[in-house]
Amino acid sequence: MITGSLEGVHWKESTEVLLGIMLRGFPLRPCSVESYSHFQSDSRRLAESSERTCNLHSGRVIDRVLGPHTTLLRKREAGRLGLSCAAMLNLGSFLFLGLVCQSVGQYEYYDEYVPPAHMEEGGSSPSCAQECECPGNFPSAMYCNERNLKNIPTVPTGIQYLYLQNNLIEEIKPGVFDNATDLRWLVLDNNNITSDKIPLGTIDKLNKLEKLYFSYNKLVKPPGLLSKSLDELKMVGNQLNTFPADTLAGMESLTSLHLSKNQLTTESIGGAFKGLKSLVLLDLSENKLKKLPTALPASLLMLYADNNEIESIPNGYVAKLPLLQYLRVSHNRLADSGIPAGVFNVSSLLELDLSFNKLTTIPEINESLEHLYLQVNEISKFELTNICKFSSAVNYSRLRTLRLDGNLIKHSNMPDDTVNCLRQASEIIFD
Repeated sequence: MITGSLEGVHWKESTEVLLGIMLRGFPLRPCSVESYSHFQSDSRRLAESSERTCNLHSGRVIDRVLGPHTTLLRKREAGRLGLSCAAMLNLGSFLFLGLVCQSVGQYEYYDEYVPPAHMEEGGSSPSCAQECECPGNFPSAMYCNERNLKNIPTVPTGIQYLYLQNNLIEEIKPGVFDNATDLRWLVLDNNNITSDKIPLGTIDKLNKLEKLYFSYNKLVKPPGLLSKSLDELKMVGNQLNTFPADTLAGMESLTSLHLSKNQLTTESIGGAFKGLKSLVLLDLSENKLKKLPTALPASLLMLYADNNEIESIPNGYVAKLPLLQYLRVSHNRLADSGIPAGVFNVSSLLELDLSFNKLTTIPEINESLEHLYLQVNEISKFELTNICKFSSAVNYSRLRTLRLDGNLIKHSNMPDDTVNCLRQASEIIFD
């Protein structure tokens, strides 16, 4: 491995896969989404705090959401190095408590619902279902997770947080939620529930539901008539092949929608996201999309469409999303002919991932972009004018990260004026 410095620009050249996180100059900043409604503190979240740190340098988002009855650790691996890494960060202290990496692919999800120790004190509430636990000091939560349950027990009155993940549940029987009129969180991850086993009069009765986690089941279509008060919906790792246009109708509070690892096509999601005025994050990665979704809300901040079959980006697509900051279209079939001139030249974008495609040139970007991932394409020329039209004391790129490994160029191909254009770059990576 060769490591060097070009007038303050740090570059790395190697003949092997980079197996580490670039720790030098590891920049951390609060996520921009803090300013959006999904993370706002309101009357419904007085008992809930959210800590979120974005590591924009490696593209990793690690967040910790502390609810009144559980700790939900959600580690999103957005690994630029094809690695899945877990790190625990404290806001303000920047302390690594652990870092374990293994090669499992570019984007992986892990959900762990870990009850804090203080919740395990005391006995269960008398009204709690026999199969579950309702801590006396937190009577509004019912823990039924990891108990080999085949059926959902009847939920007593007053329960607001229900944890049913990691069981053997195959259906939702009528009546189980009749008394759960105050339910806010419902966690059904890692069960065997099929779409035809969710009758009307069950989930659709939960009018106060805010978070529905329904990942890793056997759904082929989303449940119908979901609560209009939902702010987060996760159906990762199912078998969804259809998504009716009215599924999310009227959900003006929905901010986060995770539909990755399904079988959705561009046609099957047509019109599904209209009217979602608060939507901030849409994850459609690892589906069967041939085109990016259309009619997206102007509020969107993050769009993930990696690992699909996308061949082109519509002209003016990004400009129609004025707040979009993170666009990931890696592991697709994009070629130069499918990228209109200037389609990514918008000032809102901070991170653009076009890695693992078929590009032969560096696409035109805006000088405001901070992280550009182009590894494993077929790029053979360093076209500096697509990054900086010209360089001066006030005109230069804000790029911090530029990955070009896995292409046909080396650092020696960089034009002479690169140092002026990329004066803020901390990592430029070649093979």
